[in-house]
Amino acid sequence: MLAHGAASEVAPGASWLVPDPAALALGVAAGGLYAVGVYVQHAMGRHWSWRRTAAFGAAVAAFLYATQAGPARYDTTLFSAHVQQHLLLGMVVGALAALGAPITLLLQAAPRHVQTRAARLLHGRVATTLTHPVVVWLLFTGTMFVLYLTPLYELSLRNDVLHAAVHGHFVLAGFVFFAVVLGTDPVGRRLPAGARLLMVLATVPFHAFLGVAIITGTEPIAAEWYASVVRPTEVSILDDQRDGGALMWGGGEVLTLLAAAVIMVQWMRQDEREAARADRRRATMGQAVQT
Repeated sequence: MLAHGAASEVAPGASWLVPDPAALALGVAAGGLYAVGVYVQHAMGRHWSWRRTAAFGAAVAAFLYATQAGPARYDTTLFSAHVQQHLLLGMVVGALAALGAPITLLLQAAPRHVQTRAARLLHGRVATTLTHPVVVWLLFTGTMFVLYLTPLYELSLRNDVLHAAVHGHFVLAGFVFFAVVLGTDPVGRRLPAGARLLMVLATVPFHAFLGVAIITGTEPIAAEWYASVVRPTEVSILDDQRDGGALMWGGGEVLTLLAAAVIMVQWMRQDEREAARADRRRATMGQAVQT
């Protein structure tokens, strides 16, 4: 996505927009394809929730903001800006896109041959492995430790392709994780609400541990890189790192708890539906006994 050299040259007071043509094309394409799918659904007389459409539209907007403006302006010169971008791409975009249920829309609105291929991929060995609860949890949570506690992070700042791959991983890992735990798309095995809530809450201590490790670190992450670029602030590299660690800890926990709240609401609604079905069965049996 955004070239690391371009970000390092942005001076204070410059335009808040940092165009990234590849990310812009991906975002516009995703939004356009989703809109076409919604149009096809309505043209065929099928209902498609406006809430899903709004959620996916918000995901596209958050993706474009994260890659074209805001944190993208300094994502390779300030660690705190990178963390903002990480939270937006991995959690906000991932969760909102999952709530938009794009895979369900694809399976309903795409041509028959596309639906067949998509269903075959979803039930293939690779997809079932990657969407296993343990695997998807490790991809979402564990890879953060690999990125920030190894030289991989600094390598991503120095290499455009790896930098883009890290962004792609944030979005895809976040989407798959939230698709599994929110249950909005036919991704992986359908888990009970309690198991999905546990998966989400299990990320809380790991966010906290990583955030604290970054905050209390005495050596800057990617120190050579940050010392070599033009920084847009007088805040020291280590203080900026601590700001980023605090944001990772606090922001990550808030977004995680919001996802947990969504699952709790789903769980309560499911219990209400099951109770209503049980009442209807009892009423039907009572009528049958009376006759």
